Amino acid sequence: EKESGYTSFWNDSISSGLRGCILVELALRGRIQLEPQSSRKRKLLDRKVSVKSSAPTGDMLLDEALKHIKNTEPPEDVASWIELLTGETWNPLKLHFQMRNVRERLAKSLVGKGVLSTEKQNFLLFDMTTHPLTDSSEKERLVQRLQDSLLERWTNDWRRMSRRMLALILLAHAADVLENTLSSLSDERYDTVCSRSRSLLEANPDLESAKVKTPAEEMIWAVLAAFNRS
Repeated sequence: EKESGYTSFWNDSISSGLRGCILVELALRGRIQLEPQSSRKRKLLDRKVSVKSSAPTGDMLLDEALKHIKNTEPPEDVASWIELLTGETWNPLKLHFQMRNVRERLAKSLVGKGVLSTEKQNFLLFDMTTHPLTDSSEKERLVQRLQDSLLERWTNDWRRMSRRMLALILLAHAADVLENTLSSLSDERYDTVCSRSRSLLEANPDLESAKVKTPAEEMIWAVLAAFNRS
C-alpha cells in the first residue's frame, strides 16, 4: 500500500503475488508442504501441494485457501494453485477456487490492526474507498529491514537469512513492488542491492531447494519457480 492508500491500477502482478504470499505463509505456519520428491517428480513444480495440518490459522484468507487445498482431489501443484486462487483458469469447474477481493480484505485487516485507515477519494467519475497509512513508521521499518538484509546484514548465503525475509524479497519482486522499496537508496547502494537481489532472483529454484532443511523453504523456492515460469 502506498501513502495514498491504493495500489496501482496497472500492476497486475500484485494479485498473483499475494496468492504466492498465502501459500508461503501457510507453509511457514506448518499447514501445507510439497509431496515428497520421487524419481518421477524431482522438480519443485512437478510435486503437488499436500496438507500437513488442517487446523485453522485464525486468519480468514489463509483458512479459505487451506480449505480449498484440503478439499481438492486430485491435488494441484504450486503454479496451478497460484492461478486457481487468482482466478486465472480456463476450466469453469475450477472457477470457485478464486479468492475474491483479497487486497480489500487484507486492507480491512490492517485497518483493524491500526496500520491503515479508511477514506473515500473521488477519481473523476467515481468514488473509491482507499486505505492510507495511519502511521508510516510501520512501512518504513519494514522497508528498512528489507534494505538492511541486502546491505549491512548481507551474508552472501541465503540460508543464513531469515525465511520470512527471503520470502519477502522474492515475493516483492513477483508482485512488482521490490524496486519501489529501494528507490530511496543512493545510486551506489541501489546498485549493490540490485546486484545482490538479482543473485537470489536469478538462482535456480530446483538447485537451491536441494539445500533446504524445511518444507517452508521448499515452498518459498517453489513459488519463485512458478513465477519464473509464468
